[in-house]
Amino acid sequence: MRIAVTGGSGFIGAHVVDKLLDAGHDVLSLDVDARMPDPRASYRVLDVLDLAAVTEALADREVVYHVAGMANVDFAFQDPARTVRLNVEGTGNILEAARIHQLRRVVFASTVWVYGAVDDPAPAADGSQPALTEDAQVNLAKAGHIYTSTKVAAELLLHSYRETYGVPFTILRYGIPYGPGMRDELVLARFVKKALAGEALTVAGDGQQFRNYVFVRDLAEAHVLALGDAAENATIALEGSERVSVLDMAQTVKDHFPGTRIEHVPARPGDYRGREISNELAFELLGWRPTTPFREGVAQYVDWYLGNKDVQVAPVAVTPAVQPAAAGEAVVPAASGE
Repeated sequence: MRIAVTGGSGFIGAHVVDKLLDAGHDVLSLDVDARMPDPRASYRVLDVLDLAAVTEALADREVVYHVAGMANVDFAFQDPARTVRLNVEGTGNILEAARIHQLRRVVFASTVWVYGAVDDPAPAADGSQPALTEDAQVNLAKAGHIYTSTKVAAELLLHSYRETYGVPFTILRYGIPYGPGMRDELVLARFVKKALAGEALTVAGDGQQFRNYVFVRDLAEAHVLALGDAAENATIALEGSERVSVLDMAQTVKDHFPGTRIEHVPARPGDYRGREISNELAFELLGWRPTTPFREGVAQYVDWYLGNKDVQVAPVAVTPAVQPAAAGEAVVPAASGE
């Protein structure tokens, strides 16, 4: 199948390109970044805000994976106007090009942050809080962070283009991804860099905001499965299986790099503290579950980091080898799903 991937040089996009190529597809990577992705892919420098360029690039494609956008929630907070343009207008441009060329599918990279804008479900009979599912209704009064609102708005555009123009879609709501190639500003990457430099790991607020992190290669595999008919016009949460708080993540990194300190700083405005989210629909429709344990994924990331970065190690004992995970241990949170 002839597929385009916007943001194909980015953290998640590059892994998606690799997995699609492994599955035998003809892949065109589209990105403002001039880095070449997998050499098996075709490549074009492209800004998703340029509708004419987007329309031209998708002329011979059958499916587009729209992964590009503002993915760093801290940058989104600092520059909300650009975030709206990238995440909403950029998505509109992809949909318009898909409408013009009658593409078979637009696969959109959304996020579990949208669940921060839904009401809590009624408690179960035993008083426990059930996990949220894809049919949870967004409460506009709980829009919260600008990043969340732009992703909700983009999802609405996908539904509108399907209902009005017949453009098929698949919405993939990412859990928080981590792994090789991760951007330096993401939490785990910052923690590893600080630990290597002998600096303290800073945790916002009480550190109990959590995510169910998902290893990026597991996440990318779901994109290949999403080409199936069962995923057409579906919204699917690609949530991890391990619940990890920011404090858990900091402690995990500290365990790998002895002597590292943890310090608390004020909480971020509008931060998404985490919700219990079901990934059962992903298994039902795609046969997908994440398979990489968090500590194994962290080990792969540390190995990649030490092999690909110009690392200056502080004069403290460094033990990057990962020990067996303790029951219930998890991973780092903060930014988005790129």
